[in-house]
Amino acid sequence: MRWVRQNPGVTIHPSDPFATPEQDRSPVRRFRGRLPSAVTLWTARDGDGRPAGLTVSSTVVVDGDPGRVLGVLDEESALWEAVRATGVFTVAPLPAAERQLADAFAGLMPAPGGPFAGHQWTETEFGPVLHGVPAWAGCRVDAARPIGWGLLVEATVAHVEVGAGDSGVSLIRFRGRYLGS
Repeated sequence: MRWVRQNPGVTIHPSDPFATPEQDRSPVRRFRGRLPSAVTLWTARDGDGRPAGLTVSSTVVVDGDPGRVLGVLDEESALWEAVRATGVFTVAPLPAAERQLADAFAGLMPAPGGPFAGHQWTETEFGPVLHGVPAWAGCRVDAARPIGWGLLVEATVAHVEVGAGDSGVSLIRFRGRYLGS
């Protein structure tokens, strides 16, 4: 274990001190960690209109007519409860500057008032979308089934918005960290 001293009396661990040590992780998890993944934010409103969201790196977008989105979610998440209740959700790749928001939606960082507090959101028929994201898709659920330790959600892309001239860098997860961190 390596500690970095930033200020006298204050130490900061350079990695997640609660993470399973790499040598104790399954070989499949170690392999997956070596595949860079875009960090996406999935959001929805539940049956009572409350927002729910989750950062998801296990996301695949498939072009076609219609386009499709596949993602692996936590079956016990508030997001899945909302998606199951309404049948719709949004997916947006997060900009690289949104690391703290990604961690808040992943439950890795405190979010006083909840992860939606303190940010501007645009309301859509599919759920809330973070104001200023360069692109997002509105999706309708087609199927869901258990897969591994998650739930594979298959959906049709019903609406897409891509900003003109977007040159921003997306947030990428690689080997348990964000690239560049």
